[in-house]
Amino acid sequence: MIRLVIADDHPVVREGLKRIITDCSDMVVVGEAVDGDEVVGALSAGSVDVLLLDVSMPGPGFLETMRRLRTDWPDVNVLVLSVHSEEQYAVRALRAGADGYLTKDHSPEELSAAVRRVHRGGKYVSESLAQRLAADLQEDRTTEPHQKLSEREYQVLCKLGAGKTVAETSRELGLSSKTVSTYRTRLCSKMGLITNAELIRYVVENRLVE
Repeated sequence: MIRLVIADDHPVVREGLKRIITDCSDMVVVGEAVDGDEVVGALSAGSVDVLLLDVSMPGPGFLETMRRLRTDWPDVNVLVLSVHSEEQYAVRALRAGADGYLTKDHSPEELSAAVRRVHRGGKYVSESLAQRLAADLQEDRTTEPHQKLSEREYQVLCKLGAGKTVAETSRELGLSSKTVSTYRTRLCSKMGLITNAELIRYVVENRLVE
């Protein structure tokens, strides 16, 4: 039996996932979490095989949560579920130690197949992402500039690239305007960008925002 913890801050999503898992005779939900701190509690409470982890929960950031998971629970397989497109988060999630990445618009059958794959120790990505990763290796392309950013720098990049002001970004991320400006300076330096127009154009051309 595959024992799962569902980590998502949306009750409707958790209920939908539980129904899908209930229909699978080889799976059972043993815990739930609504933020990064509750993930720690759920994994500490008992034996868990697979964690279904939303990429955008409240609490500690995704990369911080993944670092703790890989340190404290290296045997738990992590399947990331996200509303964000693969272009936005998939590669970052896999590099952080996730065992698979699946957007929430996939079918229940694909979800159950992904759970079984990562439980067996494999990696799970969609066919389209697999083709993209294979093409990257074949062409030996260098890392895309936004992949060099920290999690916070990447969040600021996406907010500003979507046309948000520094003040709006600071409110939405819970940071001071000065801190947002510091992150902007850092990310622009890493990516070789200067103006807001260049930043927005990069985000749009690389489809980093919906």
